[in-house]
Amino acid sequence: MDKQKLKELITLHKDRFLSRSGLFPRDMQETVRPYLGQREILVITGVRRSGKSSLMRLICGDLMEHHAVERPNILYLNFEDERFSGFTSADFDPLYEAYLELEAPKGKVWLFLDEIQNIPLWEKWLNRLYEFEEAKIFVTGSNASLLGSEIATALTGRNRSIVVWPLSFAEFVRTRGVSAVPADLYHRHTRLELKRLLNEYLNTGGFPEIIKTGDPTILEHYYQDILYRDVITRSGIRSTREIKELALFLASNCACIHSYKSLQGVIGVKSQNTVKSYLQSLADVYLFLLVDLFDYSLKRQIYNPSKVYGVDTAMMQAVSFTTSRNLGRVYENIVFLELKRRNREVYYWKSTEGKEVDFLVREGLAITEAIQVSLDLSDPTTREREVKGLLAAAGAFPSARLTIISEDEEGEMNLNGAAIGIISLWKWLLNKGN
Repeated sequence: MDKQKLKELITLHKDRFLSRSGLFPRDMQETVRPYLGQREILVITGVRRSGKSSLMRLICGDLMEHHAVERPNILYLNFEDERFSGFTSADFDPLYEAYLELEAPKGKVWLFLDEIQNIPLWEKWLNRLYEFEEAKIFVTGSNASLLGSEIATALTGRNRSIVVWPLSFAEFVRTRGVSAVPADLYHRHTRLELKRLLNEYLNTGGFPEIIKTGDPTILEHYYQDILYRDVITRSGIRSTREIKELALFLASNCACIHSYKSLQGVIGVKSQNTVKSYLQSLADVYLFLLVDLFDYSLKRQIYNPSKVYGVDTAMMQAVSFTTSRNLGRVYENIVFLELKRRNREVYYWKSTEGKEVDFLVREGLAITEAIQVSLDLSDPTTREREVKGLLAAAGAFPSARLTIISEDEEGEMNLNGAAIGIISLWKWLLNKGN
């Protein structure tokens, strides 16, 4: 590319990047801060429109405000701009030279590079910058597999990765100007307002632009964009009907166990390997997330079907072909996403007698918590089922904390020497200590 054109793009991209305002503060800013003084390349992945670029802008703002980073020392580029369509790996060096000529930075430079995986051999260039330049590099991408494979080969030991999810309920509450500090939860009007906000959150989901505009109809456009641009086009999938039907079926049946065989029948393909490939493509772009059965036998764990969750419950509802949502599954999906935000390693579990637990939380080699999610515990049959699952888990994993997350019930029960804590969903979502 012409160097003058590169300078124009550098200027335009940075001006827009630094002028962005009205961004929602994110909890991940605290996660990132310890990494700012480290050399490693920070790789930021996550579903499209979840706020990866905004997080980079927030990080940049922190650097300028609290670390005296000067404007000339910042380079921002978004490689999804169609004006980079002719950009190749041979243009990386002229790009960096154009930046140095244009800005003449003194000392360490800070590079913010959006969707860089669109350019072949990007990882080779970053590897060279890491070796020979005084630079801190941040990159984003919407494809975990693509980034992961290239990082593994070229940036081993030189990167840290974080996933940006749509806004959590706690972040959503802050956007509405409501205090959720523990002391305020004792006020009746605060509790009622938080319950109301949870219902709003169920309808809007966590994508920043939807929260800002209040227009959930955008969610269907996001879904189509992810499916076509990040899955079908990038993966080179020819039979779009099959993967579209699979994604639609999963969106309508989240928080359910799905085997390759059952999904093969749903979309009418000849091979279960095709289903497996499609599922992996959907998971790579974070549209759907897969949870394995916990088993000490890795073989049994691999060959058992996975539970499938959607990246945003409001998006799943927006594209689902069901006319009414199963609120119990919605709650379970929200709990799963929050566990992922808290970097928990989670599984579902079944005892040999068929008792089920929605989530086991594993830390190292230990199972530290067993969680059931139940919309309503007033029905004796439901209560018995949830409790029996947890008691079975207590027998198998004696050190695990036992928790039921319900719509509104709270308290504790002691059965057969096992203590089971019951907490309302809105309070659990706000209590990061869980």
